[in-house]
Amino acid sequence: MPRRLLIYSHDSFGLGHLRRCRAIAHHLVERFADLSVLILSGSPIVGSFDYKARVDFVRVPGVIKLRNGEYTSLHLHIDPEHTLAIRSSIIRHTAAVFDPHVCLIDKEPLGLRGEVRDTLAMLKARGTRLVLGLRDVVDEPAALIEEWERKQVYPAIRDFYDTVFVYGPPEVFDPLAELPGFDEFASKVRFTGYLRRTLPAYEGPCHATENALPAEPYLLVTPGGGGDGEGLVDAVLRAYEHRPDLATPAVILFGPFMQSGDRNGFLARAERLAQVHCLTFDAHVERLYAGASAVVAMGGYNVFCEILSFDKPALLVPRTCPRREQWLRASRAAWLGVVRTLELDAAYEPATMATALEALPSSPPPSAALRPLPLDGLERIAAELTPELGDRPAPLRALG
Repeated sequence: MPRRLLIYSHDSFGLGHLRRCRAIAHHLVERFADLSVLILSGSPIVGSFDYKARVDFVRVPGVIKLRNGEYTSLHLHIDPEHTLAIRSSIIRHTAAVFDPHVCLIDKEPLGLRGEVRDTLAMLKARGTRLVLGLRDVVDEPAALIEEWERKQVYPAIRDFYDTVFVYGPPEVFDPLAELPGFDEFASKVRFTGYLRRTLPAYEGPCHATENALPAEPYLLVTPGGGGDGEGLVDAVLRAYEHRPDLATPAVILFGPFMQSGDRNGFLARAERLAQVHCLTFDAHVERLYAGASAVVAMGGYNVFCEILSFDKPALLVPRTCPRREQWLRASRAAWLGVVRTLELDAAYEPATMATALEALPSSPPPSAALRPLPLDGLERIAAELTPELGDRPAPLRALG
């Protein structure tokens, strides 16, 4: 009997939410032969990725959050309230026609500015299983509780959701213990562990080839989507400018959302460095991880999953603003011995960063500190959703 899963990913900026949802969709259609998955996304590059058979997407008009906290349309020259009204209408009508057995909402329980509230009410009345997916760390508790009170997150979870997936292990962050009042939802919470990433079957060339890749091994430097990664890239370039003789070359993957002015400035500096190679975007980034000897990153969720999946030594230089999510993830992972960390101020010191980069390839991988690595997330999600989506997967070991 055909089954249907609807996934909502609100973001118009960055790669994290979309890539997480795509990984889940791809695993589930591999696991359940009669399943179709539709992803609702505001990402302007949702069409830049490949999708497996029985996975498709609907793109809603993009919006972007300004520094003052207000939203504006990403491309349309109309009032943001009108853009949000269009998005809400598309979401509700798509859900009504698609009529999913399960609806998975990524991160925002009521969607952007409450845009999925009516859709959730409609689907709940139809008997659809409603699932909220949260990354391992959303933000530090004090800031998060204030934000969640404003967005009415607890009432939304209480009124609408059957299940809450936490895409990580409690050893890194346990919202039931660390977020005041969240233990109310203990019966709904499922810790999945991290979402394993694997090499794609696609064997074509990298999408972005400004410079040829060096022979392996190399340091993969990635600020994720790149929209706020200029500090990391600048720090790495400073280190290679200070020490052009660094033995391991670097491949810097800027990310599609880095400002063109920043990217062009970095490219000009990299052209003078024989050991630095630059790419803008590769939809099959897993191959870059597989070929790397180590990874230098900010510490976003997807990058962390990839570091664990390919078991690469890693140096994390996390951002601390506007959220401390990356800092929390990096510091907890460092405490477990899984990664090394460096504050951005220290990374800006060329000698300090050069020393850290030089030592990184010979550092132990994550599996030396944590075995087995908690990468059963996709399998656990499939097992949890089996009653609605298909037959039961094989039993899994306990997490933790």
